[in-house]
Amino acid sequence: MRWGLVPSWFKESDPSKLQFNTINCRSDTILEKWSFKVPLGKGRRCVVLADGFFEWQRCHGTSQPQPYFIYFPQTETKQLGNSGTVDNTEDWEKVWDHWRPLTMAGIFDCWEPPEGGDLLYSYTIITVDSCKSLHDIHHRMPAILDGEEAVSRWLDFGDIPTQEALKLIRPTENITFHAVSPIVNNSRNNSPECLTPVHLVVKKEPKASGSSQKMMQWLATKSPKKEDQETPQKDKSDTPQWSSQFLQKSPLPAKRGGAGLLVRWLKQEKEEAPAAKRPHSQGFFCGTEEQMLRVWTNS
Repeated sequence: MRWGLVPSWFKESDPSKLQFNTINCRSDTILEKWSFKVPLGKGRRCVVLADGFFEWQRCHGTSQPQPYFIYFPQTETKQLGNSGTVDNTEDWEKVWDHWRPLTMAGIFDCWEPPEGGDLLYSYTIITVDSCKSLHDIHHRMPAILDGEEAVSRWLDFGDIPTQEALKLIRPTENITFHAVSPIVNNSRNNSPECLTPVHLVVKKEPKASGSSQKMMQWLATKSPKKEDQETPQKDKSDTPQWSSQFLQKSPLPAKRGGAGLLVRWLKQEKEEAPAAKRPHSQGFFCGTEEQMLRVWTNS
């Protein structure tokens, strides 16, 4: 049976060409829309079973909504204590041994292709305003039939007329929920982790690749610290003192002055220098202090 009701009066040969969404049916407009009113009048009422359903809560300050798994309170969790919360994965696995599925009210219809072929059965889930406990998560929820009597009365279209059956369609407070991992945001994920309470989900550390493992082994055996300990230290006396052995101290003052001060100093040095070392040409030079020093040195 297909989720997303295809009305029996649909004339196209391809059900995917249906122009409106029919996976859900609002309880307040169920008698107004022809797609739902007709099958409901024929007594085509059904019950949709599910472990639970997901809903997403929008959180302030973040663009990532928090997903929740919503379901019937389970007998096993009630036996765990007053809080009814599961504190470890073993208890959570035991809960599934006697899981009570949700029983949601729905409507179904039967569509026959215009050109002949197999009949297509499809259904929609009736929705109502959310109960108080779920209102902060979402403003809508499925119409849940709580108990065997409610299920039997909804399915008994022979003795229970439509108006009487619709009285069963209302929010229920007999519901519980817990936050789950964001992996449910991807519909391709279908694992137990999608239902596991988020505080019980074990975060798996990424496995190191072969090259990363070799690097870790090298760092453990040939780290710089160990090499420094094994390598004998050289005598400081063997290290050449470049500043004292090979380089002469510059006659320049420790602090550089402005361009005018440097020009006056260069002029004074040239007057005191021997005539043989004086430059053969004179002219105007415009440049940085370093450039002027190179010209003076070369001359």
